[in-house]
Amino acid sequence: MSRGARVILGDRSLPSGYAHPHASEEARRIAEQGTVLRAQVGSGVHGTSISGQDDRDEMGLCLEPAPFVTGLARVPAGVGSRAWVQFEQYHRHTAWDRPGGLANRSGAGDLDVVVYSARKWARLALEGNPSVLLLLFVPDEEVVHRDEVGAELTENAHRFVSRRAGERFLGYLRAQKAAMTGEAGAHTNRPELVLEHGYDSKYAMHALRLGVQGVELLTTGRISLPVPEPDRSRLRAVRRGEVRLDEVLDEVAAVESRLVDLQDSPAVPAEPDRAWVDDWLHRAHLAYWAGG
Repeated sequence: MSRGARVILGDRSLPSGYAHPHASEEARRIAEQGTVLRAQVGSGVHGTSISGQDDRDEMGLCLEPAPFVTGLARVPAGVGSRAWVQFEQYHRHTAWDRPGGLANRSGAGDLDVVVYSARKWARLALEGNPSVLLLLFVPDEEVVHRDEVGAELTENAHRFVSRRAGERFLGYLRAQKAAMTGEAGAHTNRPELVLEHGYDSKYAMHALRLGVQGVELLTTGRISLPVPEPDRSRLRAVRRGEVRLDEVLDEVAAVESRLVDLQDSPAVPAEPDRAWVDDWLHRAHLAYWAGG
């Protein structure tokens, strides 16, 4: 169990709204005002970034005003939209501000940020979503904002570890592996990497990383960030395309096999602690509403 997560009261401001279903100004205000935890979650925090190539990925979670939880309040489906949607997240890429808008791929210097409602984040985390779970293990220097409510959640990261998480890590690993080799039904949006290396080296790196982190989570209850050596250097070499495809596939197969074995381990809880998470959500929202 993690203890004593430090409160870090940082800047909760978000990029302004946009014509995207999850980027209305109303959604932005809800996310900003209710944020309890937000941090970097991309390649920078993994230690696998390549200088001058990567954007900055951030994730957070927020508490919602009472009408959005106990009532039927909704937000517009983006700036200028006349449609209305439930608030589940505020999702914004600064790359959209350049000519081309939503079609733009993020690159160096761009910010990709998503702030989920605490309830949606908890649903995803309880199912073992690897990207969502990562937020619980980010080191202090990569935390943008973490108040007392977020600190309590971080201190109880172990309550989300279960065989469900193992299943999700396996699923994500296999999807990345299929994409890196161009299997039927898979695709890559980085054909330049395939042309240069013979495979999508970024997908390859992610497949191996997911295996390494999934094994660590199921054996220790934690994910070390950045990825410890020597795995970090190996992941960076894979990303740069310096490792032959057959070697990458062998290494991915090895961690995949280890994850499969851990799925049957009695040391790994079959289910996460849903009762604690429900209680945390209940207490956190009541306190937020009482504070105005």
